Amino acid sequence: MMPSIVTRYATTFIVAACAAFAALSLSGCGQRQASAAPVASTPERIAHGRYLVKAADCAACHTTPNGAPFAGGVKLESPYGAFFGTNITPDPEHGIGKWSADDFYAALHDGRSPRGKLYPAMPYTSYRQMTREDSDAIYAYLMSVKPAAVSNREAELKFPYNIRLGVRFWDMLLLKDTLPDASSGRSADWMRGRYLANALGHCAECHTPRGALGQMLDTKALQGGALGRIGAPDITPAALAARGWTSADLQTFFATGMAKQGSAFGEMHPVVFLSTQHLDAGDVRALATYLLGDAPPAPAPLAAIRADDTAQLAAGRGLYLDSCAGCHGFDGQGKPHVAVSMNGNSTLRQPDPRNLVVSMLDGIAAQPFTGMERMQAMPGFADAYGDEQLAQLANYLRVTWGGQRADVTADAVKSLR
Repeated sequence: MMPSIVTRYATTFIVAACAAFAALSLSGCGQRQASAAPVASTPERIAHGRYLVKAADCAACHTTPNGAPFAGGVKLESPYGAFFGTNITPDPEHGIGKWSADDFYAALHDGRSPRGKLYPAMPYTSYRQMTREDSDAIYAYLMSVKPAAVSNREAELKFPYNIRLGVRFWDMLLLKDTLPDASSGRSADWMRGRYLANALGHCAECHTPRGALGQMLDTKALQGGALGRIGAPDITPAALAARGWTSADLQTFFATGMAKQGSAFGEMHPVVFLSTQHLDAGDVRALATYLLGDAPPAPAPLAAIRADDTAQLAAGRGLYLDSCAGCHGFDGQGKPHVAVSMNGNSTLRQPDPRNLVVSMLDGIAAQPFTGMERMQAMPGFADAYGDEQLAQLANYLRVTWGGQRADVTADAVKSLR
């Protein structure tokens, strides 16, 4: 009887703690003394740490658009409440100025900080695979940045998700030392890409579906995850190839934010802008190699338009010519520095239409990229068109240039408003 009782109570606590898998919070309860393991902050180590901070995309959660670098304050929404990226500058009161390198490694590896236990929202489930050497380099760099006396905001979680005690049981049952691979390979590039994607870039945190307790599902590694109204797409080798991606195209996308399949937008734009565009060419190649595998599948051609879909396209084409062709081109060819091509666009080739529909409803902010490249802002059409019209437009785009079926309904659009 004892095992079943323990499991029942552990589950009760776990459910209370699983809220935050989509965000990061280093605020906590309790205090402990920092250990005193010194780290030599050589110029070389600091420079390496600066590179790793970009590879790990730390700024996305810890730097607001108008705030001091790494001073926190980024609001991170989740189904369970809001989190706020914390201050990781060397400020002794609000930041990590009193932390040792051991403390920092414990936060990345075990989800444990001098302030208390971290929610699994902070992706220690991925950072756990980071080497101690890289953790120390990141620590050395962060301790070299300008301290910012910016207070942290406590997470605003619903009950019972604000009960932090359950995280310990969550870790006992669900925290693992490694993540499963969605591709196969043994080359040096594949191994390096595995580390970049799984440990530093923590790609699985968004791109892997979650279970009932907020854990990443090992059997569905990188098969896509829901981020509220939008979805992180399936980035397994087969799914990438089905949307026309090659290794060369992925490398261009990670390095510049743009490829013939489209540009980085929404949640992916800061990943490119703050992280992957700063990787060296070898790491960009390795990341693409890991995602597609050492023997990448051939990119799939666009499927032909089915006869039974043709009759449904006239209304959508009229809407496209009225509101979209001015930027995206009469034949969907796009315009440099203005709008991406629709022909073969990766978002149109996704079986799940939600990202396309949300983009049409909300619009897309202007997207700056490397150098002087940028895409202009796209207006939203939530007020201009009704659900049925937007469904017609979505079907026209998906069938004509995405090789998908005309299966977007007015109800599907309504559910995403």
